[in-house]
Amino acid sequence: MKNSALDINGWMADVDPFLSPLRAVAAGFTGRTGVPVDLPTVLFLRARLAGLAAPGRTSAGGSCRLLETADGWAAVNLARPEDHAGVPALLGLLGTGDTTLTTAARRVMAHQLAHCAQAVGIAAAALGPVLPDRAPVLTSSHGERRTRPIAAPRVLDLSALWAGPLCARLLGQGGAHVTKVESTTRPDGARQRHPEFYHWLHDGHDSLVLDFASGALADVVARSDVVIEASRPRALRRLGVRAEEFLAARPGRVWVSITGYGRDDDRIAFGDDAAVAGGLTGRDAGGGPVFLGDALADPVTGLYAADAVARSLAAGGGELLCVSMAACAAALAGARTGPGPC
Repeated sequence: MKNSALDINGWMADVDPFLSPLRAVAAGFTGRTGVPVDLPTVLFLRARLAGLAAPGRTSAGGSCRLLETADGWAAVNLARPEDHAGVPALLGLLGTGDTTLTTAARRVMAHQLAHCAQAVGIAAAALGPVLPDRAPVLTSSHGERRTRPIAAPRVLDLSALWAGPLCARLLGQGGAHVTKVESTTRPDGARQRHPEFYHWLHDGHDSLVLDFASGALADVVARSDVVIEASRPRALRRLGVRAEEFLAARPGRVWVSITGYGRDDDRIAFGDDAAVAGGLTGRDAGGGPVFLGDALADPVTGLYAADAVARSLAAGGGELLCVSMAACAAALAGARTGPGPC
């Protein structure tokens, strides 16, 4: 692995053996929309803007760590203040008597560490692939197709952070009218953490801040052609929003649901731990796993999602697109060229 904080060419060289599937996805998106996709920018712009150092067993962003376990490796991501507060509860569940995660991890199996972390609300994953047979995008039909594609679809972006907003940015470059929606009580955390990158993702998009408890969200959704979200289905249902009903109400609509592991799986995920779950890691000089890039599953998933939406719209829509971050990462890990994974 390279050590330069801004050596994007070096970072690109590290991930290049995995990129054949992603290049095909990018080419497909460009062919359908005319929008060129510069993979170094898509994958590493955030790292460059933030001046991040290349990762090792700690992620580039610093929140996720690869921990050695009794039978392998697992990633534990302390991305939020509440995650740090949850560490004592995690140690209690592990039951080893240790006072640090590093020492406790060595006494348990990787899947046990990940399971216990998820049980207390911390994103974690055993080094995968944990979904080896799942396609990156699962498509199901819930509405009628349009005979003619929508010329300038109205895209509603309910997502946050990176994967969903990247999908929205790419669709916007292809001519879609994008509206970014945030809750009054829970704004997108990327605004404060990475303001310059946030601006790049949302440049040219309309912005709408709503009190979700007021019921206004359902009305905004009803006026859209495409919805991008990264929420648990039951959370949206409580707000009166159901993907299947949205798709059935008017021909040609598309709903893209971005999750860590699938709509029927409540495990949480962020880009670094989802990449580990998919087996998308590099190797250090000793043969052990190291992180690749910066939260790599995030931009990979965003590109997969954008291409899936463009493909669905071109075919007439009416589809629910379920995009799994771990499965997107696994698709790249399984296509590695050169020596096999550690």
